[in-house]
Amino acid sequence: MQGHRALPPPPHKDHGLDHILTLAERLRLEWLLRHFPPRLVRALYVFVNGFVTIGLLALLALLTDNPFVFPSLGPTAYLLFFSPLAEASSPRNTILGHAIGLICGYLAFVCTGAGNVPFGIHPGIFWPRILAAALSLSATGAIMVLSRVNHPPAGATTLIVSLGIIDKPGELVIIEIAVFLLAAQALLINRLAGLPYPLWNALQTGAGRTGGGEAGRC
Repeated sequence: MQGHRALPPPPHKDHGLDHILTLAERLRLEWLLRHFPPRLVRALYVFVNGFVTIGLLALLALLTDNPFVFPSLGPTAYLLFFSPLAEASSPRNTILGHAIGLICGYLAFVCTGAGNVPFGIHPGIFWPRILAAALSLSATGAIMVLSRVNHPPAGATTLIVSLGIIDKPGELVIIEIAVFLLAAQALLINRLAGLPYPLWNALQTGAGRTGGGEAGRC
């Protein structure tokens, strides 16, 4: 008896482009899709939204003289608009991930006495700062795994704090507020684009979490 021949898997659909197409239709910008390749349109989507969101936070930083913009906010913005349905891009993982990084970075900075050492590239990196950097990053990664909060940019946030670049408790609160504002902007923009961007946690499906969930599961 001849067995049934397995059907080939369906072609992969670029779900990352679906919401961009929807937004273009809503804004009557279909001509972009007719005249430019999808990759270029997607790059434009990331460019515009990254510019607007970080630009607004930079303006807020200028007006308030507070650190509403910091290096690790950049990769977070990229995740939120390039792969908005990924588990790492959910508001939960974004907000909690940076919070874990801030707490671990500050505790490592204080407990190792890294704040008592003058900072500089050479010879400013002394053993307390080396220990603080290693401790903060390892603790951040371990806690994110245990709590299932996968957000890689948090690893940069914890180093910013443990190396003493930003070390005042009040500034750490400002950083977390900036993360919250960025997540809120991502929610607004991605929902406007017709994307089922979650209010908090990544969407659940029968097979697991959507968009990058496999990388986040243990």
